[in-house]
Amino acid sequence: MKQHVYHLSHIDLDGYGCQYLSEQCFDTIDCYNANYGPEVPARLGEIVKKIEQDKFLHGDDVEALILITDLNLTTKEGTWIEKEAVRIGAKLQLLDHHATGASAAERFAWYKLDTTRCATLITYDWLQQHYDFDKNSDLASIVKAINAIDIWLSEDTLFEYGKVMLGMISGAREVNRILFPAQDRAFKLSLIEAAKQRVNDENAPIQLDDDLHQIKKSFFRQAENNTKDNLVAFYVTDLLTRDKQRLTITYKGYKGILGYNVGNTSIIGNTCMVENDDYDFYMDVNFRGHFSLRSNNKLDVSAMAAHIGNGGGHPNASGGKIEGYKDSFVYADVRKFVQDYIDKKCE
Repeated sequence: MKQHVYHLSHIDLDGYGCQYLSEQCFDTIDCYNANYGPEVPARLGEIVKKIEQDKFLHGDDVEALILITDLNLTTKEGTWIEKEAVRIGAKLQLLDHHATGASAAERFAWYKLDTTRCATLITYDWLQQHYDFDKNSDLASIVKAINAIDIWLSEDTLFEYGKVMLGMISGAREVNRILFPAQDRAFKLSLIEAAKQRVNDENAPIQLDDDLHQIKKSFFRQAENNTKDNLVAFYVTDLLTRDKQRLTITYKGYKGILGYNVGNTSIIGNTCMVENDDYDFYMDVNFRGHFSLRSNNKLDVSAMAAHIGNGGGHPNASGGKIEGYKDSFVYADVRKFVQDYIDKKCE
């Protein structure tokens, strides 16, 4: 029977390292990422719904496997997902190394806990054992580097390389993971792939550190070369444009595109307005409720900023703050909150 894997992992180097492996192992896989806290059960809920949708479309001819890596669950969360997995006919497997999951590991047979290794190494060994993965051990060195930095093996020969990789992933903020999770993940996995290609080079840590700017540019370059900021702006603008129906908000009959924690508003906002002549303004709100507004001579956004956020600025570039802003790791909730807030201000 064919298998469809639904892989939830953490949002650091170790978490993405697990998905770097699983995406090469499985032909059919959907990936999700979560930080600790309420995002974990929320993403598990998304996975359950996706499995139900897939079974409705394709029947029961495909075996569903929920794979969780580099995240520990509480016993309450474990009980819930186990019941849901039984209900929808899915298998469960958790691979983790955080001691805080010890109680859950004792309770559930599908919960594998090993505090001596990072999750990427646990996942690698598990894939090799059960799926005959990476027969030639081509990925062994990059896995070892991730393990060295994640559990801080400072004497390991690959520790310094892992240190560069750690900063590489933590600093990869060019694509917002809440707004565009698939593209953000693809970007980070491409960085790990680039690191894999250099791991055995002479002076590899320095070489990777020197190359990182060009590695990032190569991911965002679509046609002609440009500065990295412009390449990112064109890339993100393309994403915003392709997905603008989902991102649309309105203010007094004017139509806008709402970004979330996108940043670099001067470049991205203006580029977005030039590329989307059918829209009147661009708004980017961050997790604290601060927002930036851009227009292209279609709406005085300084007046809009003053109206909705005690802000101001220029007719085409302004900002402010949404009082009482409620953040969420679900973009649809952010959009609804902002739209409801604007509508209330316009009553």
